[in-house]
Formats: sequence, C-alpha cells, structure tokens
Amino acid sequence: MTEPAQDPSSTFPTAAARRLVDTALEEDLGPDGIDVTSAATIPADQRATGHVVAREAGVLAGGPVIALVLEGISKRSGGTSPSLDVRIADGARVDAGDVIAVLDGPVRQMLMAERTLLNVMSRLTGVASHTRRWADELEGTGCTVLDTRKTTPGMRELEKYAVRAGGGTNKRMGLYDVAMVKDNHVHAAGGVTAAYAAIRERYPDVTVEVEVESTEQALEALAAGARFLMCDNMSVAELRRTVEASRAWVDERGEQVEIEATGGLTLDVAGEYGATGIDWMSVGGLTHSSPIVDLALDLV
Repeated sequence: MTEPAQDPSSTFPTAAARRLVDTALEEDLGPDGIDVTSAATIPADQRATGHVVAREAGVLAGGPVIALVLEGISKRSGGTSPSLDVRIADGARVDAGDVIAVLDGPVRQMLMAERTLLNVMSRLTGVASHTRRWADELEGTGCTVLDTRKTTPGMRELEKYAVRAGGGTNKRMGLYDVAMVKDNHVHAAGGVTAAYAAIRERYPDVTVEVEVESTEQALEALAAGARFLMCDNMSVAELRRTVEASRAWVDERGEQVEIEATGGLTLDVAGEYGATGIDWMSVGGLTHSSPIVDLALDLV
C-alpha cells in the first residue's frame, strides 16, 4: 500500500491526467477544437485576469490539472496560453472565496479551458475533502483510511491521488498488484488454504489479503499462511474479538498480522471501529460517492 504523500503534488499522476484532459477537451471542443460562443463574441486579442476560486470549503486536489488543460487548449487553438500562478497547494484546506490560482492572458483560451479544469478539480477536491473527514475521525486511533477499486473508469490514478491528498492511503491500484482472496475465490479453489497456496505458488512475491467474516475464519486464514486479513461486515464487538485473537495467534509465532475492516462503515462509527486495534479501514465511498466541491473560474 502507498502511504499518504507529505507533499501530494510530488506524486501527481501527470501521464494519467494528460490522457484524461485530452479526452475531456475532445468531448467539449469537438474534432475542430472550437468554442463557438467565445469565437463569435470575444476578440482573439482580448485579455483578462481570471481567478480559480473555491465556492465552498474543502481540501484541494488537482491543481496541476490547470496547467495541463491550458497546454491542451493552446495546442488545439494554436494560441498563446495564459500565464498561471497557483496560489494554494494540493492537500491544503480551502474556504469559500479563497483564490486557488490566477490566470492572465487571452480570454478565449481561459473560457475554452474553464469547464474541463473545473470538472476535474471539483471531482478530485471532493474526493480529498471526503477522505479528510474520515482521516479526522480516525485521528489518534492508529488506523488509516484506505480507498478501494470502486473508482470512476479512466480516473483511478487521479482519484487515488486525491485520496492521498486528503490524508488517506491507497490499498491497491488494480487486480495485478495485490491478491485479495474473497468468498468466490475460496469457493472456486476449494477452500482458503487451497486458494492461498495457489497464489503463493504462482505469485510468490505478491501481497496476499484474505477476506474473513468471523473470528473463526480469521484463524483459519492465519493457519493457511495469511498475514493480511480483511474483516468484512463485522460488528465492533466481533471485530475486537477477531483482532485480539489474531494478534495472539501470530504473537505466539513471533510474527505480525495486518488487519483491515470494511463493509457498511460510516463516519459516525469510524472512530469506534478504528479503536478496535485494526490497522486499516477501507471505504469504497471515498471514490464512488464523494460529492464534488464547488469551484469556479471568475474573470476579474
């Protein structure tokens, strides 16, 4: 798993962002790269200053997208790109009215860029802001919030970046980097032990996590060799029993186990679950249900 970046922008997925921006601009400007309204109403040489501003409070993510959108617009239009001064870094809290970035240059270029940069930044800032609420609830428990693979197609790297910007951690990027043994794998393989052994034989270096729904299943997974457990849909009491039993089991052998909780978790119980002694809490809603944070581009 990837720990939260102290400076989120240092891990910004530029290549993934550029691919997304190219697709978004193609959608917005069509094959000829035209904004018919701006082309008809604004002289090509008209210049102005624009502010990217927050309309509501949140945790910023996606600032580097602004430059990529301006770059994409310049390539499509052949015009000069506005200058850019980013005032607030990703991972910082913003309040309504805060100026995130200042653009100066051709008005047409700014307006062609407006919707694409706001769509992406509002989405990523929403994910970061939602993640920060979970991170705040878990502060002091020793537990860290994780994301899942429940991401928007084509935006996984960016949404997982936004989770890091909000103080969370990435669990796995896809099916290729961590093996997760769930109930269907157990059924198909003929049991937890068989599933775990098959993965270890085929992919000896990959991290393997086993999903369990009870203390008994956790101990069975540990006996099979697992040292990373995902406790699914457990009550606080059952989770606490599972944590205590699992840690006692591996302690006798001088080993360690990582324990994650998932399933049906909400912000109002996050602290209680985090205090059970788990290491991780995975929340699909960080990426599949985060509302956007309202951002705008205002000419001044």
